[in-house]
Amino acid sequence: MTDTETVLRVQGITKNFGDLVANDAISFSLKKGKVLSLLGENGAGKTTLMNIIFGHYTADGGHIEVFGKKLNASNPAEAIALGVGMVHQHFTLADNLTVLENVILGTEPLWKWVQDKAAGRARLKELSGEFGLHVDPDADIKSLTVGEKQRVEILKALYRGAKILILDEPTAVLTPQETDQLFGTLRDMLARGLSVIFISHKLGEVMAIADDIAVLRHGKLVANFPVAEASREIIAEKMVGEAVPQPRRQIMEAGEELLSVEDVSVKDENGQQILKNVSLHLHRHQIIGIAGVSGNGQKPLSDLVSGMCRPGSGQLNLSGEAITVFDPKEMVAKGIGRVPEDRHVQGVVGDFSVEENMILETYASARFSKFGWLRKKEVTDYAYSLIKAFDIRGAGPETIVRGLSGGNMQKVILSRVLENSPQIILANQPTRGLDVGAATFVHEQLFKARKEGAGIILISEDLEELLAVADSVAVMYHGQISPQMPVESVTLQQLGLLMSGEGFSVHSKGQDHAA
Repeated sequence: MTDTETVLRVQGITKNFGDLVANDAISFSLKKGKVLSLLGENGAGKTTLMNIIFGHYTADGGHIEVFGKKLNASNPAEAIALGVGMVHQHFTLADNLTVLENVILGTEPLWKWVQDKAAGRARLKELSGEFGLHVDPDADIKSLTVGEKQRVEILKALYRGAKILILDEPTAVLTPQETDQLFGTLRDMLARGLSVIFISHKLGEVMAIADDIAVLRHGKLVANFPVAEASREIIAEKMVGEAVPQPRRQIMEAGEELLSVEDVSVKDENGQQILKNVSLHLHRHQIIGIAGVSGNGQKPLSDLVSGMCRPGSGQLNLSGEAITVFDPKEMVAKGIGRVPEDRHVQGVVGDFSVEENMILETYASARFSKFGWLRKKEVTDYAYSLIKAFDIRGAGPETIVRGLSGGNMQKVILSRVLENSPQIILANQPTRGLDVGAATFVHEQLFKARKEGAGIILISEDLEELLAVADSVAVMYHGQISPQMPVESVTLQQLGLLMSGEGFSVHSKGQDHAA
């Protein structure tokens, strides 16, 4: 086999869901030792296509060849047997088992009463050394860092004989240093003959690791070209179908203080401290970015500001007045708008219509109800106006929200929040999983709200986003928060080190202390 030999050939793949054509006669190939980056807007058909390649779906037309053998794609076991492995964005690991147990789980016959851990350990050690994926085989998964868990997922695929890896948003929750380590590992794998399909919304990373780029739009393959011929602008235009001008943050003088969080600590239901002496100050015309690896206190901070939990100690002040009632309804009434982290679970009611979701926080107002009954015409007219203003595509007032793409679902949430002109906006991962066009729209709306006098807390695991959008940035680590730093004075590398705890400083009682 030569280095230029085709290891995966996708030919005319078509998949329909009722009247929806999710994949329309898609064809491309993957070469040995190469990285093909698959890009496209939300709803473009990427996930459907990967599920066909990995055997979760069966195509309605076309065929797939893996190392020259036809893949019937009837189940994942067949794809795995032919050498296809997939690492999902959301890890599929059992936290209560060890690394070794997770890796060998499902690889032995059901009738075998005892796992052959000695053979499994030897094979795992061999793979770890060969690919530089070092992790303690006896460590419990729950004790590992995010980067280490990802190594385990890759080792699971390699243990099963994967020669083609599908990586779905592999850097979404990694620090810059962990991303660099992952890319180093991938380059070692490529040198040993593995091939990779790389799915990401981070165009800078695509440019850094890919050899070729394939772009899907509305279920069709619209471009397939070498990365040497690409630029961020060209890729974005291919994905969206037109040029995507990036909004730029304008320097603005901060106004009056809107929110102060003073030395606040919070405990969870088990008595464990999840926020430790957190202090934060937000002003009008200001966007504060909150960085950190997922699980380091961002969600408790979001819950605190939105009234879903109360502090055990410390104080929150809103425009100089102490907050004493911690209740989501009360916070909305005080002018705090929330774009939640999980749009599916917390952002919308999936079985409700677009218009119902748009008035979830205001349905009891005189504008939308009278004597306890909804004013249907007013609600529908309101929904029509927001659908137009926020360019919510493929939706009418009575469209069920669950059927919208991620980007359009996010626009429903933004329209509900921003139309009420909140003075404080809590935006938690507002562009997670969104394509470049939808993410640009979100940023435009945040900049518009900032210009009109809002103060914004932007929580994101995308450091490039924070440095492009925020005025200052703070890092959360193990429930603590660093001082706020002007974005002009920090780099991705410095933020990455703080996110890993190295050189971390905490902000307590309004003072800066070296950790």
